[in-house]
Amino acid sequence: MTLPQKLPSPADFAHVKDWVFDLDNTLYPHHINLFAQIDRNMTGFVAELLQMEPDEARILQKRYYHEHGTTLAGLMLHHQVDPNAFLERAHAIDYSPLLPDETLGAAIKRLPGRKFIFTNGTVAHAEAAARALGILDHFDDIFDIVAADYVPKPASATYDKFASLNRLDTKNAAMFEDLPRNLMVPKALGMKTVLLVPRNLGRAILETWERVDHIDEDSVDFVTDDLSGFLGRILDEAA
Repeated sequence: MTLPQKLPSPADFAHVKDWVFDLDNTLYPHHINLFAQIDRNMTGFVAELLQMEPDEARILQKRYYHEHGTTLAGLMLHHQVDPNAFLERAHAIDYSPLLPDETLGAAIKRLPGRKFIFTNGTVAHAEAAARALGILDHFDDIFDIVAADYVPKPASATYDKFASLNRLDTKNAAMFEDLPRNLMVPKALGMKTVLLVPRNLGRAILETWERVDHIDEDSVDFVTDDLSGFLGRILDEAA
């Protein structure tokens, strides 16, 4: 397939007043792989909750992810899990692989208008990660899975709630995401959409729903493996 890889110009984003960023594998690169820690924690939680072997628990965990958008949503539906207990366990991770990114911070700070983190994780997780990157102070707010009433992206109701809560004019907003399926609703709402892909994409180990051959071309305006460089081009800086 042909990916929309044309380089952005300031004119492409001149109308944007609200900048919306996913967190994991978006504000920091895929190769940092913080999610591997979260993934192990979720598998452990499922194994202990349901008294399963780890391999069996991982299969169920991934099935719930595919069917319900998050493992948590499946556990809440089928096993009445306390979401706070699950989220606390899932995000009990080591953030030391994240280092301050001064270039990214400077670019985000310069973007005109409001900036948001919109994550299927928690505020605490987003704050810890953004603080480690040195970019937390550049964001106006964080919309997390709790604010979404535990209904994860890509559910349209969750985008609607985010937009309503923040009085967002979606036609003057941009969304940055690493999962193609999470850009379909923003694009339908009129947002400019940017897909973050791993550097050295050919070598990256990706789940099926992350692969570029599963992208709905109509939902993605731009694809980049360098968020700082991409924002620099929007700001008409040397990239």
